[in-house]
Amino acid sequence: MGLESPTSTYSKLQGTDIMQLTRELREHGIRVQGSTIIGLEHHTPDNILEEIESAVSYQTDFHQFMLYTPVPGTPLYQEMADQGRLLTEVDLADVHGQYKFNFRHGAISRDDSKRFLDRAFWRDFERNGPSLYRMCQTMLQGWQRYKDYPDARVRERFARQMKKLSGAYNAALWVMEREFKKVNGSVSEQIHKLRREVEKEFPVVARLTAASLGPILLWSTRREEKRLAAGRTYEPPTFLERRNWSSRSKRTHARAPRGGFQGDDLVA
Repeated sequence: MGLESPTSTYSKLQGTDIMQLTRELREHGIRVQGSTIIGLEHHTPDNILEEIESAVSYQTDFHQFMLYTPVPGTPLYQEMADQGRLLTEVDLADVHGQYKFNFRHGAISRDDSKRFLDRAFWRDFERNGPSLYRMCQTMLQGWQRYKDYPDARVRERFARQMKKLSGAYNAALWVMEREFKKVNGSVSEQIHKLRREVEKEFPVVARLTAASLGPILLWSTRREEKRLAAGRTYEPPTFLERRNWSSRSKRTHARAPRGGFQGDDLVA
């Protein structure tokens, strides 16, 4: 769901109480992903934090923040090019909206764009808690509303979700409750209340799972924090393999190599 600036002129926002719509969807067990653009033309260092606060106030299950980004082949890119605002030294591989601007903004520097983007993600996490916690909220609300619904297919859908919530997810909530005290004590208390609600619905399975699996998850989480702080990353190494075709082979029809075409086989 696009949750753009309250001062934007997008027609999709007009006449709709998006806050109420988001709340209603989640009450029916429907998970909502919000999407907000950082660095619109009217954004400045003076108003951007207020706009971030407005975005996170929707309390969606997930929230994606993306930088305003002119991408090659789009009207915005052509417009920026005509205005001479594109930054030509930016690697095309970094033009994805999750790093820094690839154009000159009227009020926000390229380096500040990254800081504001990071701030948006952190503020959503700090105020609303982990996305998995919010997702568990939505799942439980859906179960409580529809567990006795006349249609067996609807009941089955939520019963299937509850197997996760009463098991591994409840153990994860046990960990979140403890770890989030360092970030926001109020949200930690909300996580505790949610976990208790889950355990009322599934008193045996949920409590046993939290008691047995929770400490293991907490230990592994803290171990992983130390490994990441020490510089460990999960990004796999990147390699590029090119194949040089002779001029003769380019003039003739392509023949599939043994095992079929692979990667750049069809790129002359």
